[in-house]
Amino acid sequence: MSEPMRKIPVTIVTGFLGSGKTTLLRHILREANGLRIAVIVNEFGELGIDGEILKGCGIGCDESGNESAGQLYELANGCLCCTVQEEFFPVMEALVERRAQIDHVLIETSGLALPKPLVQAFNWPAIRNSFTVDAVVTMVDGPAAASGQFAADPNAVDAQRRADPNLDHESPLHELFEDQLSAADLVVLNKIDLIGEAQQAAVEALIREELPPHVKILRAQGGQLALPALLGLAAASEATIDQRPDHHGSSNDPDHHHHDDFDSVVVTGAPATRDAAIAALGALVERHTIYRAKGFAALPGAPMRLVIQGVGRRFDSYFDRRWREDEMDHQTRTSRFVLIGEDLDQAVLQAAFDAALASAAAEATGR
Repeated sequence: MSEPMRKIPVTIVTGFLGSGKTTLLRHILREANGLRIAVIVNEFGELGIDGEILKGCGIGCDESGNESAGQLYELANGCLCCTVQEEFFPVMEALVERRAQIDHVLIETSGLALPKPLVQAFNWPAIRNSFTVDAVVTMVDGPAAASGQFAADPNAVDAQRRADPNLDHESPLHELFEDQLSAADLVVLNKIDLIGEAQQAAVEALIREELPPHVKILRAQGGQLALPALLGLAAASEATIDQRPDHHGSSNDPDHHHHDDFDSVVVTGAPATRDAAIAALGALVERHTIYRAKGFAALPGAPMRLVIQGVGRRFDSYFDRRWREDEMDHQTRTSRFVLIGEDLDQAVLQAAFDAALASAAAEATGR
């Protein structure tokens, strides 16, 4: 009698916008040490920026930089748990077909996806024989929690929620935060380098109130944790998820979701420097209701692509990879940024971006 097929372990990473989910994925993949990991990314919107950032870190690419089919799955159009029947199931079926090439699966949910319905999906007969939820890892933004909030920019989180008709628009953020914790098998208290020991302890005490005693809380800086602490937990969360409390037991009610107007636009340009790009984006944030900005800058003479991400008025940037040969043409190397916010007019923002870049160039020339 043959042995039953090995179930592929799946780690689900959840947490609010800015808590460090993508950084944690990037860290896991850097430290994989030969572990063959398939990644499912639930993108915000259809513009593909998050997926491009992840591809730039080598996910879905072989050593020569060519994409290898079946390694990166980008699920666009909103909340993963709410679109699970339309998109999640076919992706998992495709992974079953490639099971011999996969050691582990990582799923990054959107910042407002409720983990419980997603974990419950692993009880479906066609999935439960091939996969098991190794752990639900909930990321917590330490400085935000220490300040009495659940995200660094609550307005950005709320804007993300209102942009997606599949998400619950009514519940207070603290309820969504509590539901993310209630589903957790491991909590990562992130960004501890930005708060003191007393604040870390206070946040940990706050989190502990929402967790079963056996769920560990690990402190981290930039998601930097040893892989054995994150993978191989064998929680089999799908077997116990129905016993965990949540605020959203009726969220499958078709009348539960609402839709509010929200905008996501793209601006392009040719900034001369990193500072010029960030200054121009900052100028837009100052004058328009923009909660999130993210994209790539092609700087003159720079062989590498610069990723710029902003939440509110705070911007981060880093070079992620070299430009490929097929991207060396000037037109394909235009700097491109997605702006997410309210009452955004693409033409107005593009004109303002052009003007801000021109002003930065004139200022640099006049020095």
